[in-house]
Amino acid sequence: MDKKLVDQFSEFEIPSYEQWRDLTEKSLKGASFEKRLITETYEGILLQPVYRKEDAANLPFLQSLPDMAPFTRGTKTLIDGWEINQEINVGIPTFFNKVARHDLSKGQTSLNIVLDTPTKRGINASEATSEVGKAGLSISGVTDIADALKDIDFGNVPIHIGAGANSLPILALIIAHLEQSGRQVEELHGCIGMDPVVELVKNGTLAYELEECYTLMADITKWANENTPHLQTVIIHGNVYHDGGSSAVEELAFSLSTGVEYLQALTSQGIDINKAASSIRFSFSIGSAYFMEIAKLRAARTLWARIVETFGGNEEAQKMTMHARTSAWTKTVFDPYVNMLRATTEAFSAAVGGADSIHVSCFDEAIQKSTAFSRRIARNASIILKEEAHIARTIDPAGGSWYVEVLTNEVAKKAWELFQETERKGGIIQTLIKEFPQNVVQQTASKRVRNIAHRKDIFVGTNMYVNLAEKEVDWIALNEAPQINDHINQVFGRAHISVGSLSESSNKTETAIQAAKQGASLGEIAKATGRKSEAVVCVKAIKPTRGALQFEELRQSIDEMAQKTGKRPIIFLANLGPISDHKVRADFAAGFFEVGGFDVIQNNGFGSIKEAAEAVVASMADFVIICGKDEDYQQAAIPLAMSIKKTDAQITVLLAGKPSEVDEVSFKEAGITEFVHVGSNCYDILSQLLQKKGVAVS
Repeated sequence: MDKKLVDQFSEFEIPSYEQWRDLTEKSLKGASFEKRLITETYEGILLQPVYRKEDAANLPFLQSLPDMAPFTRGTKTLIDGWEINQEINVGIPTFFNKVARHDLSKGQTSLNIVLDTPTKRGINASEATSEVGKAGLSISGVTDIADALKDIDFGNVPIHIGAGANSLPILALIIAHLEQSGRQVEELHGCIGMDPVVELVKNGTLAYELEECYTLMADITKWANENTPHLQTVIIHGNVYHDGGSSAVEELAFSLSTGVEYLQALTSQGIDINKAASSIRFSFSIGSAYFMEIAKLRAARTLWARIVETFGGNEEAQKMTMHARTSAWTKTVFDPYVNMLRATTEAFSAAVGGADSIHVSCFDEAIQKSTAFSRRIARNASIILKEEAHIARTIDPAGGSWYVEVLTNEVAKKAWELFQETERKGGIIQTLIKEFPQNVVQQTASKRVRNIAHRKDIFVGTNMYVNLAEKEVDWIALNEAPQINDHINQVFGRAHISVGSLSESSNKTETAIQAAKQGASLGEIAKATGRKSEAVVCVKAIKPTRGALQFEELRQSIDEMAQKTGKRPIIFLANLGPISDHKVRADFAAGFFEVGGFDVIQNNGFGSIKEAAEAVVASMADFVIICGKDEDYQQAAIPLAMSIKKTDAQITVLLAGKPSEVDEVSFKEAGITEFVHVGSNCYDILSQLLQKKGVAVS
């Protein structure tokens, strides 16, 4: 740059933060700086309107580098990006294989096998017919594994399986298949992981004694260290907290506490801390708060390194392996193509935050099993971020941002405080029994639901900017029902062998593998390793949900009403005066009621009370909302409301705006029952109006 041009800037004094703040406060015209410009997150972090170099100057990890403790900036020195690790939730083994081989040929780089509920619980398809194949792949024996994994090269394709509370049955079947087919077991890499604590949190029950699970975990880990050294055996799903409505801090803290539980279980049974820590993989959900999610992943690596170091682990063991899946909480049934955009921004956060593998959720995830089209779009979102946007060409691309660095530190501090509180209360299991994590998550979830109801938190196409002209998507999901019945019948027809109990075996994993090679089923191995017919551990579950669910139920109730009666609830906008007087509030009111699926009758305004009242009667509307300027309401809104109620007392009259307490009394005396404004609880108002029409909201 020209030196003369540079020198010109020296003529201008650089303003201080205090000067900027003084100027900003003046522009707010008496409004509070803190209330207008400082935002409190669900994590209890106060986001500032501007971040400066001095804000990040003394952060403890600021000078760290990638592949150096505490690994805030990443666990690698080479730039190779993330595994494109898309979930494949096809139920039938042969169908699964076809989909898996196709997707792997089109850019997916690792195999993410979602197991159905019976398989994860160690139950054969023949014993749980109603759930078979619904939520994922059904596996009951080596034959199913052979069908599912046919022609997949595990030397080049990592595997990722969340196997539930006990991974030994599925691991034994996979290893038995590989050995029987002459394939190299030691080439298997990735994670076939068990996570009994999170299974307990998600379901509220566990059919295994926890100590039995920990014994199996240690046995499997020892076997893997000797036979498949690149295969991790434990996976901790923070997703269960996120899907229940938690904050980023809560998901992180309770996941870390679970990590401590597993480290203690493994090291107490003779496994070296370095081997124990390296056997664990974490899985986190990535929500829509872009910078918060980046900070969460960076903080996660920082805190896990601290924990493993405290246990005595070396720097290599302190590296967290991290899988990220885009949020299920944020996905919607209505306007589902918007989910493509949500998932892409969430995947962007995961990539920038340094996830080792990423699943981008399919846009139809909240509606059905994925289709070839929805899988392709989701897969390509990850490929574009990697290959076209070049996110993978830089390690820690957010590093150096004062905002991100400060936010990472804040998330780490808050998560560490909650983690320590959990540990002081006895650790993750004792606190789950006392319902501490459940209550913490519920409090945050309630705040989220309240803000969604008030439309402070926006779900585009659901509680804001609704498209009532939206056409229902012509779904083309794979119909597996006939094949599922055939699959169940095949399992019924297989021979069964007696495995007995593996509790006394000194090498449970090898014994289970040999039993699988002899024909033992998944269910038989699960029983032999401690699965009970009834729950033996119970806690209050954290049930997964979605943020948009209450508004979706509202819309669905009205849709059902429309199908039965041929009409939707009608609301008439009684607009006072010329367009300039009522447009802002009329537009707001129209959007407010369209959220619930109401038919909104709009107009360009009325010049007289009589004209407006006659139009209301002619419209045959169920509800009327008066829209205009505050200064016109006393003279026009009150007589208009009285005229409407006199003509038809059954019509519900509302007013757009928030009147003073004095005016509110006079408005209600005139027959106006509700006031609609930016602070209104949209969900509650719409629900109450529907109840007046006899529509029950589910």
